[in-house]
Amino acid sequence: MSDMTNSAPGGQVEVSHRMLEDGRKIAIATIDFPPINAGSLAQRTAVLKCFQKLAQNSDLAGVILRGAGNNFVGGADIREFDAPAQAPHLPDVIAAMEACPVPIVAAIDGAALGGGFELALGCDARVATPAALVGLPEVTLGLIPGAGGTLRTSRLIDTAATVELVTSGRRVKAHEALSMGLVDVVVDGEDLLEGAIRQLQSMGGAKRKLKDLPVILAGAEDFEVACQSALRKARGANAVAEAIAAIRDSTTLPSDEALTKERHTSLRLRREPQSKALRHLFFAEKAAMKLPASVTPAKISEVGVVGAGRMGQGIAVAFAQRGFKVLLAEKDPEGLELGLRAIAETAKSLEAKGRIDSASELRARVIGVSLAGMASCDLVVEAIFEDMQVKKKLFSDLEAVLRDEAIIATNTSYLDIDEMASGTRLPGRVAGLHFFNPANVMRLVEVVRAEKTTDSTIAALLNLGRKLGKLPVVARVGDGFIGNRIFAAYRQQCEFLLEEGALPDDIDQAMRSFGFAMGPFEVFDLAGLDIAWAQRKRLAPTRDPRARYVDIADQLCELQRFGKRAGAGWYNYASGKAEPDPLVSALIAAAAKARGVVDPVKTTETIQQRLLAAIVNEAALLLGEGVAQRPSDVDVVMAHGYGFPKLKGGPLHWAAAQPREEVLASIEEMANASGYGIEPAANLAIVLDQVDNV
Repeated sequence: MSDMTNSAPGGQVEVSHRMLEDGRKIAIATIDFPPINAGSLAQRTAVLKCFQKLAQNSDLAGVILRGAGNNFVGGADIREFDAPAQAPHLPDVIAAMEACPVPIVAAIDGAALGGGFELALGCDARVATPAALVGLPEVTLGLIPGAGGTLRTSRLIDTAATVELVTSGRRVKAHEALSMGLVDVVVDGEDLLEGAIRQLQSMGGAKRKLKDLPVILAGAEDFEVACQSALRKARGANAVAEAIAAIRDSTTLPSDEALTKERHTSLRLRREPQSKALRHLFFAEKAAMKLPASVTPAKISEVGVVGAGRMGQGIAVAFAQRGFKVLLAEKDPEGLELGLRAIAETAKSLEAKGRIDSASELRARVIGVSLAGMASCDLVVEAIFEDMQVKKKLFSDLEAVLRDEAIIATNTSYLDIDEMASGTRLPGRVAGLHFFNPANVMRLVEVVRAEKTTDSTIAALLNLGRKLGKLPVVARVGDGFIGNRIFAAYRQQCEFLLEEGALPDDIDQAMRSFGFAMGPFEVFDLAGLDIAWAQRKRLAPTRDPRARYVDIADQLCELQRFGKRAGAGWYNYASGKAEPDPLVSALIAAAAKARGVVDPVKTTETIQQRLLAAIVNEAALLLGEGVAQRPSDVDVVMAHGYGFPKLKGGPLHWAAAQPREEVLASIEEMANASGYGIEPAANLAIVLDQVDNV
């Protein structure tokens, strides 16, 4: 029975009481702000008022703080971050909890992340269910904890472990959290509330404020190793360096001073470009994965994959890792057997890395069959080689086998899905499901809507992508869809720069300095030059003779220099690492001379301007054509599939933050330097104005 309720817009904190066997009374405070109990202004206000009232209750023996709806508190309300912080702030709430004269036990089910975990750290003990998830993921949004997360965590685990936890932003499952010391008890097979009450009784009425406990110092060497490892992985993320500084402060400053400094740093980081960029991507991902309105996605339980090559293997593993039964087909028995063997090896590797529990269980979920054996599938994904007629024949064969409700998806990177679907009896169930290589690792997947694809098919594939732990983004049919279309423009501009005298290493260094993990020519060599060569040969008959074409890559392929796996491509790999090659330099010098170049492009700034202009301009063009639904989808695709630095929020978010005149001028210069067929997008200004509308 509820004794007290603190209502606020969007929810309430309900307080009930229970009498214990020894006659003492405890309060049970339940935070109920659907759907995830996010730490909004209204929620903070309600929790603060709750504890202010409870502190005045002289006959209270303790408090249990829990969340409604199988969630403790899923983090702060990120929508508030662009506005000035409003009181009461989370540190005010935690201060009221610490001032409460009786012990408080956090009963954690579901997520206690970010501010939610800081709220739990403000309690005197923490009890969790096996389904609980705790952590401080603020760095993933360009922030650090702002309500004592760094200081209080270093009173539960040592400072090296605190650095790893805070700078990685990782979520920790309940049993690991128990072994680390982040929670006191995991109740398994018992009611959470009863377990929390027992923990409260065991405390004998004593408070245990973490901020007043001594810091747990790691060895000096271990701490520095953890710091340096975090900084290497950060790749320029300011929040990581600031988090480390806050953890150092927690060991040297008085607690209240360290808490105040941590709070000021967190609020400052909110206003900085990196946090704005990462928050943009956070909301962009949510928008991309949203299901079409008023459509119930069909259930997909059994999946078929046609093609047991590298891509088909990766797709099969991606499904099997998530518990799906996968039927795998290949045109010949030998190819199928090789594919199944490769999947078994991948499963062993995943088990060795701790990413799956059992290699044998994963392998058992993938069953080799003939095409006719796929009749029970709810979805079949084709991952055969890029030949339109072969794919159309396969689609026809699949239609003869599958139920009418089953979905047929193609993993094609470039081919026209409308043409593929044109020969089918039920084109509404045909769509693209473009995984990125390796399919079981890369999070991005493009869900491609063909002209006649139904909303229910799209909804089913979006829902499936989420179940796979992927990030699905809807695209329309167009050569290369979103990602490969932009990447092709990027590659083309890289080749133009070669013809103007820039060397691969010049270009790679320029883009790494911008924030890419790898330069474009390193990527080309890693992927293999033969793939793009085949694509260029496919398009050669339709290429406009007036368009500028650079054949240096073709010359390398004719010399069998197909990239890293071949031992040579744009770089030479004889030493085991990428080394500039005089042969490549000579080909570039000859091309520049033939073009009449007297002042080779070399500067980092010029290279960056040209390549970024090509990316942004192509993004605007495909948005104008309707290939992408919204600018934020482009940012998601480029950040998650093509290495565009997340700290800059994707190419369109980055461009929208630059002086508009400079962006337009750089695109004009890029188009002028490129020659026939490259035009500035007429809709660019409109696109940039829409960037943050997600």
